Amino acid sequence: MELGEKLLPAFNTPTGIPRGVINLGSGTSWSWGWASAGSSILAEFGTLHLEFVHLSELSRNPIYTEKVMNIRKLLSKIEKPHGLYPNFLSPVSGNWVQHHVSIGGLGDSFYEYLIKSYLMSDKTDGNAKTMYYGALESPGGLTYMAEWRGGILDHKMGHLACFSGGMIGIGADDGAPEKRQHYMDLAAEITHTCHESYTRSATKLGPEAFRFDGGGEATATRLSDRYYILRPEVIESYMYMWRLTHDPKYREWGWEAVEALEQHCRVESGFSGIRDVYTMTASHDNMQQSFFLSETLKYLYLLFSDDDLLPLEDWVFNTEAHPLPIIRKSCLQDEATQDKT
Repeated sequence: MELGEKLLPAFNTPTGIPRGVINLGSGTSWSWGWASAGSSILAEFGTLHLEFVHLSELSRNPIYTEKVMNIRKLLSKIEKPHGLYPNFLSPVSGNWVQHHVSIGGLGDSFYEYLIKSYLMSDKTDGNAKTMYYGALESPGGLTYMAEWRGGILDHKMGHLACFSGGMIGIGADDGAPEKRQHYMDLAAEITHTCHESYTRSATKLGPEAFRFDGGGEATATRLSDRYYILRPEVIESYMYMWRLTHDPKYREWGWEAVEALEQHCRVESGFSGIRDVYTMTASHDNMQQSFFLSETLKYLYLLFSDDDLLPLEDWVFNTEAHPLPIIRKSCLQDEATQDKT
């Protein structure tokens, strides 16, 4: 609660869209120096919802829910190019700053939090559901998630975007009845594409980004995209797809990743990222990222565990794989009745 309170001054902007950085001592906030024209980042201000709603539940203070609902309201009202949400928004004017759309870095967890907000609310948050399916329809059902730069499709998919197989899978059941099978097929196809990015490398680990134009599909064509830093997104999709379908291939794919991690990333004191997934000569970056423990290993553990360990009908994982309970409306009513008696 203390931390939540210290974050609140970041929302003191003309629009209520929080700035990206805050000094917790003074309450002064500002935007990242690299963000276009002092803008806020879609994946940052769009990835507060689960935690802030949960904080309101725990503290019985509605302020946190109000702050994130205000963000939602503004995004619902604002005009969206082709129904899409660009990555940069001005916290002063409330307008988009650049028309770059991505389900990878800068945009990714905004979309994830729309469907997860709906699920965490025990499927009562209709606004989140509408926004999620509205955004999902826009790209046109490609089996890879391209990026969109002001009207031009960039046929590139980042490792970060590979979480979207699992995201589309967990949302499939609540789509329009005639679309449900389409969403499950799409989730499986994206997960398959991301698995291909692993299979097509010498180490059987996937690159940071891979392309689909000319020559090698699902492979990194730039030297600067060939690294792997213990990222979890592909394994995250395996875990969700296993829980949703129980198709044994997802566990097989997960085990391939375990073996590759053991062979290429294990070092004396833990695990390290590697600089080039296409060469068997290990070049470690000597970094064990925090998400390796909180996500990569946790999703692997859940992939090989029984479904009743953190069952998906009771828990929603935030973007760093920390479980938050689904807020059952029936439980809240029971609680109110007990309070009265």
